[in-house]
Amino acid sequence: MDFELGEREKAFQKIAGEFAREEVIPLASEIDRIGKIPRGLIEKVLDMRFPSIPLPRRYGGASAPMMSFAVTVEEIAKASPSVSFFICAALGGMFPLHFAGSEEQKAAFLKPLCECRKIGAFAMTEPQAGSDPLSMQTTAVKEGSEYVLNGEKSFITNAALADIYTVIAYTDKSKRHRGMSAFIVEKGTKGMKFTRMLDLLGMRGCIVTGIRFENCVIPEENLIGSEGDGFKIAMETVNVERVALSGVGVGIAQACLEISREYAKRREQFSQPIAEFEAIQFMLADIATETEAARLLSYRAASLADEVFGYTEADEGEAEHERKRRAFRKYAAISKLFSSEVAMNAASRALQIHGGLGCTKECMAERLFRDARILSIAVGTSEIQRISIARDVLRQM
Repeated sequence: MDFELGEREKAFQKIAGEFAREEVIPLASEIDRIGKIPRGLIEKVLDMRFPSIPLPRRYGGASAPMMSFAVTVEEIAKASPSVSFFICAALGGMFPLHFAGSEEQKAAFLKPLCECRKIGAFAMTEPQAGSDPLSMQTTAVKEGSEYVLNGEKSFITNAALADIYTVIAYTDKSKRHRGMSAFIVEKGTKGMKFTRMLDLLGMRGCIVTGIRFENCVIPEENLIGSEGDGFKIAMETVNVERVALSGVGVGIAQACLEISREYAKRREQFSQPIAEFEAIQFMLADIATETEAARLLSYRAASLADEVFGYTEADEGEAEHERKRRAFRKYAAISKLFSSEVAMNAASRALQIHGGLGCTKECMAERLFRDARILSIAVGTSEIQRISIARDVLRQM
């Protein structure tokens, strides 16, 4: 067991860190203020192909392990969690095709996504179906060689920016989760409309909107996998997104540690730097300890993703592969839960260390506090993660 990053991960970390310092940090406050990532910065992110780091090189990705993606989003989250969240959501828009798409679908849709010529979005959440996906109302009815989609999706990150969407819909509601299917829908398809853009508390640079489908007709070849595969495709995608967002949480916590340390050394009260007070030292120690633990959990989840989805070569039987798949699901939930709460704790302490300044818009701690709050809700609430973890624990007894 090696706790050090490999040379490849260090290279991605260096590239992402330099990009964050040169391109993201100068725009971070503006991104939060105006509520979007400037198109020029989006283009630079896509030019770097950050979203497709763990996708196959033959389609335009880097064929790098998920660990490389984790260190990348951590570095960028230290500068702007919104930009890092955009990257994670873009990966989520690609993953269903990578996981279950046919070779024809991969050539037509995954390749331009991996090459970052187009942006993808994953659409499952609905106004009545968040933590409870079985309450989903969107349907896809087969009519000849086409499917007709009707329903509404909500809280879809990158929806207004995307070119290609993976949409989860019921093809047979009587079968519950086994009646869900996944479909490719292209931007501009007749019958597809965006609903209002949401004004977010944190991660304000993310463009989050809803999508309404009204007799939206798509060809049958846009079905990903087979009818009934949608729930499995969705859950694998969500688990990968959870691992990705764990890196964002670590990045937020690390940023909180760095700005708090520097402020505590600079700020003086009672004729000495506040860093010399034990109360401040204890808060810094707690941020550092929890951040390091969250980082290791993030790396563990990423390494399991690599084993499950083929980045790590292994000669194993079906039973061993299923064991790793279960472990991946568990650690995806554990790392998402822990990193989200560590980020929130770190941001709260950072705000406290900054005192009155921390309550103002000019302080980075204030922005990180709002950004961190989103993580315990997005892509599965902390409560849902706990339910998933508990079920796994009880299953072992």
